[in-house]
Amino acid sequence: MRDGLVFDVTDRGGGDDVAVLLHGWPQDRHAWAQVTPLLTEAGLRVVAPDQRGYSPGALPTGRAAYRMSELVADVLALVDALGESRVHLVGHDWGGSVAWAFAERHPERLLSLTVVSTPHHRAIAWAMRHADQARRSWYMAAFQLPVVPELVLRRRLPVALRRSGLPEQDVQRYAARFRLPGMARGGLGWYRAIPLRRNNSDLTTGTRRISTPATYVWGRHDPALGRAAAERTRDHVAADYSFVELDAGHWLPETHPREVAAAILERRRTVEQ
Repeated sequence: MRDGLVFDVTDRGGGDDVAVLLHGWPQDRHAWAQVTPLLTEAGLRVVAPDQRGYSPGALPTGRAAYRMSELVADVLALVDALGESRVHLVGHDWGGSVAWAFAERHPERLLSLTVVSTPHHRAIAWAMRHADQARRSWYMAAFQLPVVPELVLRRRLPVALRRSGLPEQDVQRYAARFRLPGMARGGLGWYRAIPLRRNNSDLTTGTRRISTPATYVWGRHDPALGRAAAERTRDHVAADYSFVELDAGHWLPETHPREVAAAILERRRTVEQ
């Protein structure tokens, strides 16, 4: 619970080390369903929340409620509630954006960082100006409209997810959740808060590079997140860094769970040496 918001959380395993897994849009904590047992078998305790906008008890209104500072504070509150001083943080899609921002603001609370699909936000900003990222991200501007995206996506979301390579069982689950009261608005709130981040003041403090040992996992066929930003991400990590490129698309936790789990566990191994 934080500021009156209640978050649904899956908690598995009983290891001494804790991995916190953050989902993206329009997913939920079940995006990690195939990754989790691979991590618990390796001795990790795995905690995966439904983030704000996705938990029935955490559906604030207004785009300011979805500022990056609020999203990061939610994760910090979760880590505190777990009683852990430091965790392994993992994020996919929007969860990856939160993970990068958390690592900038609270490096002292992290053992390791593994980000799946999403480049560092400064790398994305560079690619928007110098590469094809603006073309890939056209939908972000469309999502700024009021009401219309909710109406259109209620009909078109399954088709869009299917075309982007998401397995059918996940298409049906995420589309069904999207139609629940408040869920469409909540998930889209993350996009509608983007204008609040334009000067980066909501993303980070200063120009600090990531000081946590980090792994970035990217699928070369990702339709939304291109190579320019993916390769430039290493410029924003000062600590030990690994770039894992997969012959895959965007939905890596659902389609390539073994590779994702292997990257998380390898990063854990390196920090334990």
